[in-house]
This record gives sequence, structure tokens and C-alpha cells, in this order.
Amino acid sequence: MTYTFEPIGHVESTVRYPQEAPRQGVLTCHPARIVLAENRNFEEALSDLDGVERIWIVFVFHLVRGWRPKVRPPVGEGKRGVFSTRSPHRPNPIGITAARLDGIDGLTLRVSEVDLLDGTPVLDIKPYIPFADSFPDARTGWRERTPDASFPLLWSETAAQKAAFVLAGGGPDIREFCHVQLGTRFPDPKKMRLGGGDPSGAQVLAFRTWRILFFAAETAVTVSDIRSGYAEEELAPGAPDPFGDKELHRAFRKTFST
Repeated sequence: MTYTFEPIGHVESTVRYPQEAPRQGVLTCHPARIVLAENRNFEEALSDLDGVERIWIVFVFHLVRGWRPKVRPPVGEGKRGVFSTRSPHRPNPIGITAARLDGIDGLTLRVSEVDLLDGTPVLDIKPYIPFADSFPDARTGWRERTPDASFPLLWSETAAQKAAFVLAGGGPDIREFCHVQLGTRFPDPKKMRLGGGDPSGAQVLAFRTWRILFFAAETAVTVSDIRSGYAEEELAPGAPDPFGDKELHRAFRKTFST
């Protein structure tokens, strides 16, 4: 038997790439919006949702292609059966997340603590009911041996300015990416695209065409700098621009040249 679903709306967010998505919504620090479709009587469907603090969002992992019976989670060691994880690589690419509902403006829901990417199709919205949905003492199997951890993420003034410049210029949200990749798990070279060899002694994390320099200590991670990942000749006039971002990189280098 086949079932067909039509999205009721979509997510609008500055978070656009899978590397920016936290493994749980409570680990994120950015707001987002759910925009529902017009002319489908959803105004009435939203009535009585005011006052609900959290909602379940049923959504589609729209960027996932294919599924895997075993996956490698971002925490712990080795591979796990996909049904024992929250991995997006599922037989049916459907997910759920419990987000904080911050307000409703017409057909737009303002949400936070949400792990969804920009453009994510939304299939349904349900109220989170603590007495039925919360089981804090429930066993979690293999995850009991790999508790979630977070680390203070510190920013140099230079790195913060550069991240803001990239975002304002239409580039990726580097701060959110760093929060997810460096602030919610200790940097692990075995699971992350880390490079070394910078004269400053910093480790280097690649994010699309950008390079993030950081120092990891036992108690905190410090982002020290952000650099373009393009070589000088790659930014020459007329050079191929497959990602459509070289104008931003040229402006970035001009602004922060030393």
C-alpha cells in the first residue's frame, strides 16, 4: 500500500546545510519560522494553539537520498542500527522534533530550539503534552554509555566579525555551524574534517568554501579566525564559480586584508 502526503508548510531559517543541523533541537541557538500554506483553512486549524509551549513538528528530510540500515552517530563509537538512532537516513525520510513555540502570526509560527533546515517540508503539527510525551527515566540503550555533552564555545573578536560579515553577505551561518560542530561535542578528528598545519597551531575545520581555525582545550573551544578556502588564483576575474560565492569571498578578503 502506498501513501501520499502533501506538506502543510515549510521552514524558514538561516540554517541551510546539513552540517549546521544539531543532532537535537535543544542543542541549537537560532530561531526559525514555520510558514503554513494559504487557502487551506489552516487559520482555523491553528486556533487554540496559543498557550502551548512546545509542539511536535512532523517533517521530511528533504535533502536525504536513500537510507542505510546502519549509521555512524555523531556520538559514541562504531555503527548503530538506524532504528536505534535519530539519523535522517531512514527507509522513509520522515522526522519529528519537539520545538519551542514562541508565537503565532497569522499562518506563521515562530519557533526555537529546532533542528530543521531552511526549506524543510512540514507534514503536521501536534501539541507536546508533558504527561504523555515525557519519560525522563526511560532507558536509552547504547546512548546511556554516551551522554550528551556541551562545551563553552568562545570567539575571538576577529572571528565573530568575520562570521557576521559572511552571514550578512548571503553566506552560511558559520556561528551556528561552529555551535553545532564544536560546541555540542568535543572535536574528534576521526569524525570531522579537521586539518592542521596552520602556523598559529590552530586546528582547521572546513565548512563548504570557508575554513574555521580553532583551539580545543579540555574545558572550552575557542574559534580564533575564519578564512576563505579559495587560493588567490581561484578568485581571479573570470575563474569558474561553481558555488556562486566567489564575489563574497573577494569582498571578504578585501575587507579583512591585513
